[in-house]
Amino acid sequence: VQLQASGGGLVQAGGSLRLSCAASGRTIGYYMGWFRQAPGKEREFVATISSAQTNTIYADSVKGRFTISRDSAKNTLYLQMNSLKPEDTAVYYCAAKWGVTSLVRSEYAYWGQGTLVTVSS
Repeated sequence: VQLQASGGGLVQAGGSLRLSCAASGRTIGYYMGWFRQAPGKEREFVATISSAQTNTIYADSVKGRFTISRDSAKNTLYLQMNSLKPEDTAVYYCAAKWGVTSLVRSEYAYWGQGTLVTVSS
């Protein structure tokens, strides 16, 4: 599985962005997720979604503002980000893992290259 993230950019606080992650290879049966890494901080979990899109989990910091989804026909993962805050500024990475869901970074075997989101105040 190869992943290619895109859609980052500069946005003002309160604005919106949609990130995309195009996958090549079979992702049926894989959980897919988004993580982010702010300058000087550890990479942290943002959201994850099951293969059938029936199970989603969000970090408390983004719950109610971000929505994760995937389009099986396009083999693409999305992260709709609304009501953005300066503290959301980070490089966002998409990732995939086989089997059960996880919020643990080290359990994801496949990673995209990251896309930078900058939120100005």
